[in-house]
Amino acid sequence: MFKILIDFFPIALFFIAFKFFNLMIATQVAIVASLVQLIWLRIAHGKFQKMGLVSFFSILIFGGATLLLKDDIFVKWKPTAVYWILALALFLSHIFGKKTLLQRFGENSIQLPGRIWRQLNFTWGTFFVSLGILNLYVVYNFDTDVWVNFKLFGTLGLTLLFILMQSIYMAKHAQIEKRNS
Repeated sequence: MFKILIDFFPIALFFIAFKFFNLMIATQVAIVASLVQLIWLRIAHGKFQKMGLVSFFSILIFGGATLLLKDDIFVKWKPTAVYWILALALFLSHIFGKKTLLQRFGENSIQLPGRIWRQLNFTWGTFFVSLGILNLYVVYNFDTDVWVNFKLFGTLGLTLLFILMQSIYMAKHAQIEKRNS
């Protein structure tokens, strides 16, 4: 749960800056917050995390384009780009390697049959594709204020709900280790 809060730190600051100022200042805040997040995660874990780098460079590129061209569409596209990059990585892990991306990250925490890891991996990829499409729907059908609220509350709520559903599914299929007494 703490990791989710850390992941949403730049989004939360973006939201606050938008509510008190405007989208351009909020974008600047998001870029700085993402850099601080990246540095903090580097110090805490001793290395740069791939997702942290993807997140930072995506806000730097899309946010930078928004600031440079004074067009908010770029920062609004950023979540979709990140979601689709994640989905692509998940889907490609079905093709390349013996284990899916989720299995590589999660098998130290929970033991699941390979078939279940593949299902979870595919489901997460599909979830990220869907979030990207939903983001674009909100971008093109609602005003910026609605999009900012969706970006924080909608994506956080949907992600937490999805994690809960996936956790229940994983618990159902978890292999219990037998210990000798």
